Amino acid sequence: MGRDVPVVVFSREDRRKYREKVRRCLDVFAQMLRESRFELERPLAGLEIELNIVDANGEACMRNAEVLAAIEQPDWATELGQFNIEINIEPQELSGDGPLRLENDVRARLNHADERARSQDGHLVLVGILPTLREQDIGEGTLSANPRYRLLNEQIFAARGEDLHLCIEGVERLDTHADSVAPEAACTSVQLHLQVSPEAFAANWNAAQAIAGAQVAVAANSPYLFGKELHRETRITLFEQATDTRPAELKAQGVRPRVWFGERWITSVFDLFEENVSYYPALLPLCEDEDPRAELEEGRIPELHELTLHNGTIYRWNRPVYAVVNGMPHLRVENRVLPAGPSVADIAANAAFYYGLMRVLPYAERPIWSQMSFQAAEDNLGAAARNGLESRLYWPGMGEVPAAELILRRLLPMAYEGLAEWGVDRPVADRLLGIIEGRCLTGRTGASWQVDRVRAHGGDRHEALRAMTLDYIEHMHTNEPVHTWEV
Repeated sequence: MGRDVPVVVFSREDRRKYREKVRRCLDVFAQMLRESRFELERPLAGLEIELNIVDANGEACMRNAEVLAAIEQPDWATELGQFNIEINIEPQELSGDGPLRLENDVRARLNHADERARSQDGHLVLVGILPTLREQDIGEGTLSANPRYRLLNEQIFAARGEDLHLCIEGVERLDTHADSVAPEAACTSVQLHLQVSPEAFAANWNAAQAIAGAQVAVAANSPYLFGKELHRETRITLFEQATDTRPAELKAQGVRPRVWFGERWITSVFDLFEENVSYYPALLPLCEDEDPRAELEEGRIPELHELTLHNGTIYRWNRPVYAVVNGMPHLRVENRVLPAGPSVADIAANAAFYYGLMRVLPYAERPIWSQMSFQAAEDNLGAAARNGLESRLYWPGMGEVPAAELILRRLLPMAYEGLAEWGVDRPVADRLLGIIEGRCLTGRTGASWQVDRVRAHGGDRHEALRAMTLDYIEHMHTNEPVHTWEV
């Protein structure tokens, strides 16, 4: 959905033409897979980081256009809300001290951006959901000025025919309605990209699905929304509800949501794109002039514009990505389950944990997805989002165990093995995976730190959230991992 789109009204003819074009793209994609016209996998780590902008008091600051103008760098872009921006980090090598170089690169870019944001009375915050965000901060008027967001908002509500119902049962209860998709702007995430070959895609996607629960449990950082303490990673269920195009009747019929974990293990990347085309009506039926079949027949690589745009409006927690870079097509798994923050060191640790596991699990002699049901993987994600490190997760050979025990006993050793296979220097692996271990041993994630700090403050909830947010920002700038932060 990073593509700019024009302001336009769609006709029935537009939708018919778009459906035909998407199906043509799908046929061409299938031919490309058969003929192996893809760049093979390379050990590159790419990521996107979404951030919040706050004022000096820790409140949401609706100035992303001004902040971006001050940053004036092409790797920064708008996000859905006027209090959001996003940075895209170019894919980098993981071998040697690659993760350390990546961390230092991210820190340098964020520090520069924060300095520029201060010139606009803003401060950048790495957090899953901005704790001080209030309902009055979220509305159609706070959507970013880019026409693609307003168009997306219009199409989602045209499909729904009614306001969004946000209902989250957690430690406390949130029950409210929204007349725009703006609540989705509250969700700020880190997205990890891994380039894989077509032959290895299914194994990598299945492995990423299997570990999603563990990822969220150890990285939870979104316990508050609109002043209420809800789930440890409230962002998961908020994102699912805030972009739901289905009224209650379609939900009851089992129509699939646009934020989706999936329903089965796959055997090919084609399975996912075929599901997109078969199950989801177009939100943005915009056709380009390119004829993908003619491009392929003439020896060129088609962009498959319509297929990729459609894919960008279906928010799988692990999304398939088709892209053409320097004239070569490739495939990526885009891992979308992680929240931003708390520190850059924590983000780097979360990435090292993921990339380490993804070097081992997809290539195991007996695949993990042959030993556990898909439903168990989905249940793990739900449990981890609700309870963080206090959740109990299922894993083959262990049964249902505390998340920290699963990570310490099974997943961390595999992550160390995977980073070694990537060629990562051992001291770098020790530092980053030591952060994951530290969270498991202390039980402290960004979410638990936020909750403990607010409860210790007491008094008025919003004032406690504001004070905690300012303390959070101060700790964030030290780049010390969250399990070492004092409450």
